[in-house]
Amino acid sequence: MTGEGRLVGKVAMITGGGSGIGLATAKRFAAEGASVVIGDRDPAALDKAAAEIEGLTTVRCDVTDEPDVEALVTATLDAHGQLDVVFANAGIGSNAPIVAADLAGWMEVVNVCLVGPFLTIKHAAPRMGPGGSIVVTTSLNAVQPGTGMSAYCAAKAGAAMLVQVAALELGPAGIRVNAVGPGLVRTNLTDAMWLLPALVDEYMENAPLGRFSEPSDIANLVTFLASDESSCISGVQHLVDGGAHTKRYPDILKVVADAMGG
Repeated sequence: MTGEGRLVGKVAMITGGGSGIGLATAKRFAAEGASVVIGDRDPAALDKAAAEIEGLTTVRCDVTDEPDVEALVTATLDAHGQLDVVFANAGIGSNAPIVAADLAGWMEVVNVCLVGPFLTIKHAAPRMGPGGSIVVTTSLNAVQPGTGMSAYCAAKAGAAMLVQVAALELGPAGIRVNAVGPGLVRTNLTDAMWLLPALVDEYMENAPLGRFSEPSDIANLVTFLASDESSCISGVQHLVDGGAHTKRYPDILKVVADAMGG
């Protein structure tokens, strides 16, 4: 084990743990001494993660499917006998103007980014005890709108309010609920953006720190919120965006149209 050991003796469950922020957090949790279980709907990603993290338990899980989520919680308890930390991280995005959005695609984003955290909290919280910590991945887009991002913005804003309600309801049981709201993070889901340098430049211009985040930046905060060091913090969305919330969100549709000569 490496790191400070802030999660020694704790059992952590992560959705969307096969790549990006979820995988980085799984590695950090393990380094801090936690026993880690990850769920992901990509079997290949689960296999790769298992090869990278010693002692990792993996479960195929689609967070929009209630039996899958319930099975992930059950598998965690079967493997380790307790559940102390939950990171509801699974998410996807889409990009289309409202008037051109496909309903099925719009609802898929809402189902993964909002229904997923709801189902995760619903089934995990009753199996957690006092001192438990739930963290949900929201987004800068929970507070800052972006063109073409109606589904994502609405779902993440909903997830941010879900966190507050959950903190209110679960606080008497000694369970804390918080959110992390990343800005631009370079992961396998966002790699395509780097094919359009003008778009990345827009993000950099609109972040006072002039940088995007790495998955490890988000994992750092999630680890703090999972640990007893944050024992009196609940019901809060914590942005990790280089200060981008103080400025404006890039006009993605315009940047893409300009790049395509339109």
